Amino acid sequence: MELTTEFTPLEKSAVKLTVTVAQPDVQAAYDSTLKKYMKSAFIPGFRKGHVPAHILERKYGDGIKADVTGSLIDSALNELFEDKDAAHRPLPYAQPQMDTVPELNVTQPLTFTVTYDVFPTVTVSHLADVVVQEPQVTIGDKEIASELAAIQERNAAVMDKKDDELVEKDNIVTVTYCECGDDGKEIAGTKREDFTFTVGSGQNIYKIDDDIIGMKKGERRTVTKTYPDDAADKDLAGTTKTIDITVTQIKTRTLPAIDDELAQDVSEKYQTLDDMKKDIVKNLERSRDRRVREIKNNDLLSQLIEKNPFEIPASMLQAELNGRWQMMARQFQTTPDQLDKIFASDGQLKENMFKEWEGESEKLLKSRIIVDSLLRARNITVTPEELEAQYQKIADERDMDIEEVKKHYADARSKEYLIDETKEQKLYDELYKEVTVKKGAAVSFDALFHYGEQR
Repeated sequence: MELTTEFTPLEKSAVKLTVTVAQPDVQAAYDSTLKKYMKSAFIPGFRKGHVPAHILERKYGDGIKADVTGSLIDSALNELFEDKDAAHRPLPYAQPQMDTVPELNVTQPLTFTVTYDVFPTVTVSHLADVVVQEPQVTIGDKEIASELAAIQERNAAVMDKKDDELVEKDNIVTVTYCECGDDGKEIAGTKREDFTFTVGSGQNIYKIDDDIIGMKKGERRTVTKTYPDDAADKDLAGTTKTIDITVTQIKTRTLPAIDDELAQDVSEKYQTLDDMKKDIVKNLERSRDRRVREIKNNDLLSQLIEKNPFEIPASMLQAELNGRWQMMARQFQTTPDQLDKIFASDGQLKENMFKEWEGESEKLLKSRIIVDSLLRARNITVTPEELEAQYQKIADERDMDIEEVKKHYADARSKEYLIDETKEQKLYDELYKEVTVKKGAAVSFDALFHYGEQR
């Protein structure tokens, strides 16, 4: 098919494509369609397959022309998008749209216009102007002690207390409680049975930790509490509540000593406490390094987005927002359609949530596009040797045999994911040689994982 094309860029990475099909191809398509009609048409007074062409054209002319027009447009677009490079192909979720269907005249070429979104074209520059701040984090005695305390907690022995023993701080208690009205009766909907928490943790709605100290298993107590105006729970702030509490179970937690025996209980690979401490330091350093690299990567991409402005196609942003909605539906263990119905009472809720997500989603998409553009521009690939090194790195970090790691990534999708991840790591390694990396502020290990919230 002889085609003439013209691509006109529009806003937000959309294009207008004008296509002209040569007149001989239009005539050939019309003749071919007309012959099909002649073979299958049934008109009273004529045998099937013997209806004259001019009779068919008079009776079914508009339908024949519509069929030819649709067929020519589909064939032309399929041919163009199959041959054209990725820059001119429509995004998979952005089908070409036609405002006006052209009129077919077999004596003339057929011209039609469609608009659609394409993948944004970005030429990433200004790398020399980028300055990345690298937070400084030291792993010291405090961090090791915190990790040891967590291990100690995980290995604590929990035992039931005797029936005559009283609730004490740090006990694990199970209670049944409810709010009571002025008449002393239970307020409907406030009862909670078999609620378990650690006394002193404050991890309960009414903050009854101190109120149950000294109670025995099976004991019932009614307490009246007044909550300050600035209470964290806004529903309780400035109110006075009467709460009926029954203790149904009391357990005590006995922490093991932090010594060689604990280390041996944690893992067969530890002989001494010092062995476990060395492993703790190694794991903390890995966590720190991963988080620092993530912070640096985010900082780098944020600056590249700012220094290389471009627009996101509307369909791409909408697809990302729909994806977040689907993820939210999975979290609610339902379908997107059912989630729509759940929030149907507030017609603006979904729309408002999408608006709230827009900024973050757009930044995420721009980051992906910049990374993808740089990977293609630099033709970054992963050799079999580099992939083998990645397997070994994962095996070392997870204390696994390398063959186990390879088995984990045996299926095509998982392996492709690892290859893509390795490509990105290579890209960032290249970029950090071209941008300026400066030492940032000293940050504690705990604060490192909230670093983005502080800036």
